[in-house]
Amino acid sequence: MPSSTSNSRHPAIFHAKLLFGFCAIVIVLIELMSHYMLKHHSETYARVSQQYAQALTVRPAGPSDPASVLMVGNSLLLYGVDVNRLSELTSGRVHVYPIFLEGTGYYDWFYALRRLFLRGARPQVVVVGVGLNEFFSNSVRLDYAPLLLFNQWDILGVASTLKLDRTDTADLALDHLSTFWDLRNVIRLQILSRAIPHYKDLVLMLKAQPTLPSPEKFDSLAQARLARLRTLCESHGARLVLLIPPAPSSENAIARLTLDANNAGVATLVPVNPRTLPLNFYLADRIHLNPQGAEVFTSALAADLPKTASQASLYDPN
Repeated sequence: MPSSTSNSRHPAIFHAKLLFGFCAIVIVLIELMSHYMLKHHSETYARVSQQYAQALTVRPAGPSDPASVLMVGNSLLLYGVDVNRLSELTSGRVHVYPIFLEGTGYYDWFYALRRLFLRGARPQVVVVGVGLNEFFSNSVRLDYAPLLLFNQWDILGVASTLKLDRTDTADLALDHLSTFWDLRNVIRLQILSRAIPHYKDLVLMLKAQPTLPSPEKFDSLAQARLARLRTLCESHGARLVLLIPPAPSSENAIARLTLDANNAGVATLVPVNPRTLPLNFYLADRIHLNPQGAEVFTSALAADLPKTASQASLYDPN
């Protein structure tokens, strides 16, 4: 005869399974809803996904064709480069494939380029423009970038390089695997922005900006990162070009980074000297160019890019 203890366990097991099944259904529904919202309501996702898909089609140009250029960067290029105008001004000389994602830096694009190359992108020239502070940043963007730019097996590489603990590593892995988890901060920002006037502006003001390394570490760190990025690009038949957007009071650092790039065998593009660009060419944050500044920067970039790209595409590392 079955004991009363075994009889009491059956309802508990049944309810536990019921609860587990209910939670699983809720998680799946939340994930599906997040994926739907991402695809149909996120301007960032729509822009980056379209640019990414186009970048995967890039191939080396023929002898009489314009050089193929993959240009990646963050909000400094998103605000500073008028892509349509750049295409018009450089038509017939270079073919630019841009991918711009706000809040990204060196490590975001190092791993993003690895994935692009592995998936078949074959540009002749890779132009990376993230700004000085973001170039030296020791972090990655925790939304959109893991989901859209990283391979699953790169998560451990990112965690190891950035010395993340187990919690942050698991968080980064979930950012790559789960749409809801990746976008939870974006969703929270959207809700608070609707509830609190000018909330986004307040977040930008309070957000800590990456800082430049000490003078003793500046050159060694810059050359090491440039050399690693250069090796990645050249191993897939592309030449690296470093694009440095203007920023107020950055003239000395730009000159130093340009020299480091030269020592690392990396071509540089500095279309606009920040000293010649008045503050009224920047937005209120004094970081991003306004439309007037973007027009100046885009025109200067269009004048310099074809020649640099042409020289870079003819470069033979051997």
